[in-house]
Amino acid sequence: MKTHRSLTPRQEALAERKLYTAIAALRDAEEVRAFFRDLCTPAELQAMADRWSVVDYLGRGMPYREIHSLTGVSVTTIGRVARFLAAGNGGYGLVAQRLGKWHLHAARAAASASGAPEVRRREGARHG
Repeated sequence: MKTHRSLTPRQEALAERKLYTAIAALRDAEEVRAFFRDLCTPAELQAMADRWSVVDYLGRGMPYREIHSLTGVSVTTIGRVARFLAAGNGGYGLVAQRLGKWHLHAARAAASASGAPEVRRREGARHG
């Protein structure tokens, strides 16, 4: 993450919180679209859209190589998304559930199938 040398960690956290509050104030997808198009570069938007599409495919239980073939997203990024689905902050799963796309257990299964040891460690630590 980029750091601002002139800001304290508390100021950084406050700025981040203000951004989240601004996003939460948006009322519908069109408002969110307008805000993000002003806020982000086209490359940043594409990267976020790519990661979100990976969430959907992982939720369907698709293998990483198939997701890569369909999306062009690197297998490394697909693995990273899977790890965050399994042991991240819960954001991907929360939104996917709210949209009725799939259940979080499908994401955990997809991430565990990746064989990523850090996923199993975090899962074990969380549930052990």
